[in-house]
Amino acid sequence: MAFGTQDESDEVMNEINMTPLVDVMLVLLIIFIITVPVMKHAVPVDLPRASNEREIIQPETIRLSVTADGVYHWNERTLSDEELEPLLQAEAQKIPQPDLHIQGDKDVRYERVAQLMSALQRAGLHKIGFVTEPNP
Repeated sequence: MAFGTQDESDEVMNEINMTPLVDVMLVLLIIFIITVPVMKHAVPVDLPRASNEREIIQPETIRLSVTADGVYHWNERTLSDEELEPLLQAEAQKIPQPDLHIQGDKDVRYERVAQLMSALQRAGLHKIGFVTEPNP
């Protein structure tokens, strides 16, 4: 028995053991070799194309004009006071409701514009805008 010698099994191993790594890589290679041909044999299906964008429905724009003498115009068509209410109620039933642009002459009495706005409110129309001209 020698006291100064070390046993070979007690020695620290300073190299990576490549055998388990090679075994794992070979198993993965075999799995890929088997699965790739299976993935290529798919049933050909001609699928329809569709977009996922929402269809935007633009509402109709109606121009309601009040001339200086207090006469109402519906998109350039002259209306009487009796024709206005049923026409507004019919437009209020549409989905989406149309955009109403009110054009009042600068010389018209405010009373006529207020009557028009009251008729719009009674009919249930909500999208109302006023058209003006910019100052020169």
